[in-house]
Amino acid sequence: MNELHHTGQTPRLLKPVATVKNADTEHGVLPLPPWHVLPRSIADTGLEIAQLLSLLMKAAYLHRTVTLSVLTETLKLPATVVNEVATVAVRERLLEIAHRGASDLDVRFRLTDAGYARAAEASARCSYTGAAPVTLDAYLHAVKRHSVSHAAVTKADVTAAFHDLVIPVHLLDAIGMALNTCRALMIYGPAGSGKTYLAQRLGMLLPGAVPVPHAITVAGEIIQVFDPLVHVPFDESEASLARRTLDRRWVLCHRPVVLSGGELTLSMLDLRYDRTAGFYQAPPHMKANNGIYIVDDLGRQLVGVSDLLNRWIVPLDRSIDMFTLQTGVRFSVPFDVWPVFSTNLEPAELGDDAFLRRLGSKLFVGPLSVDDYREVYQRTASEFGLASTEAAFEFLVDSLHFASDMPLLACIPRDLLRLVASGVRYHGHAPHVTQEGLLAAWQAYYGLRASGDGMSKAVAARRGADDHRAAN
Repeated sequence: MNELHHTGQTPRLLKPVATVKNADTEHGVLPLPPWHVLPRSIADTGLEIAQLLSLLMKAAYLHRTVTLSVLTETLKLPATVVNEVATVAVRERLLEIAHRGASDLDVRFRLTDAGYARAAEASARCSYTGAAPVTLDAYLHAVKRHSVSHAAVTKADVTAAFHDLVIPVHLLDAIGMALNTCRALMIYGPAGSGKTYLAQRLGMLLPGAVPVPHAITVAGEIIQVFDPLVHVPFDESEASLARRTLDRRWVLCHRPVVLSGGELTLSMLDLRYDRTAGFYQAPPHMKANNGIYIVDDLGRQLVGVSDLLNRWIVPLDRSIDMFTLQTGVRFSVPFDVWPVFSTNLEPAELGDDAFLRRLGSKLFVGPLSVDDYREVYQRTASEFGLASTEAAFEFLVDSLHFASDMPLLACIPRDLLRLVASGVRYHGHAPHVTQEGLLAAWQAYYGLRASGDGMSKAVAARRGADDHRAAN
């Protein structure tokens, strides 16, 4: 059965190949709605003066004396807004002006004794010192405007995104159609068939840019959203037009691709409150809003599969998720993701009909055909700088795979040829793939005991396979 293979290592940062296709689009970046326009005053930020004052005091607390430009860079707010907040702090005798230069930006502030005590108290209560948060309403509007449901791909987009994979056309078509439905997708099949890589690569199909806030505020609490490990900012050149007017509390990013694996627990799907730091971290699927959220190795988590799947029923049905703060305040946020579940289990083995009904597509990724396996093998050998013959490939397929009933999985050529390349370097041999090298790699890869007659047995198996083919 034809399936997939990647020709290189998983890229750390993936960028979409498609652009947004609507009348509002210019230069591949969605025009920014009013709430993303640069704030010019405290009122424009949507935040209470008390919260802004607390953030400014904590930023000053790190330095004791601090310039206006440092405060501006820390809070990601324009100098006009920061200066307005600082003026309030000076009036309340929390800050004093230590130096004023010729320009409006050449100002240095110093904490007073009262200001130092106030800042120390604020830092002990909540140590978050960074970009000022945006309001929950602004976040809800941004997610809605840039909804993943607006993303649509064509056959050309899918072909371009997966051009370097060995993957059958029918699977490519199924992937594109699954994305356009905006419903959950399950990818299942044996381990090593390439499911995880395929799931991660799906992020290249999502077009356009989305604004991600550094943090949001709910009922006076701060929830950190932007995560440099999962959010990939647009390059300056790509987003130069937008950055001129973009509120710097937001980061213009490619649509996120967030992956959770076997480590996933139910508690990880809720807000994570750090009692020491005094603020919250958004859960992975909230960080994935406007993008893809992948649950890899479904069934291998410490929590039971049914418990985990039941956690997704309401979000999949209503496209919202509910969270509760330590204070008891409850609020909802959009569940605006394309959920992708990857598993080694058959869908029927999950035993949750209610969940399976909510999946839009279930795609099987299995063993490769011999022709596709050959293509994968040849590409990988070339990548490792190894020369190989058709005889060596046939030895691998007939004497090793078929003789041991091992399916032609996409991961195997890379894993084996990496061992072969290592052996070549170790022994100082010419960079050729030999039958002996493949056999040694096979034995090491599968933990088999090497024996003196191992080669002769493999050759005998090869001859038996040749005789079988000739007889048929």
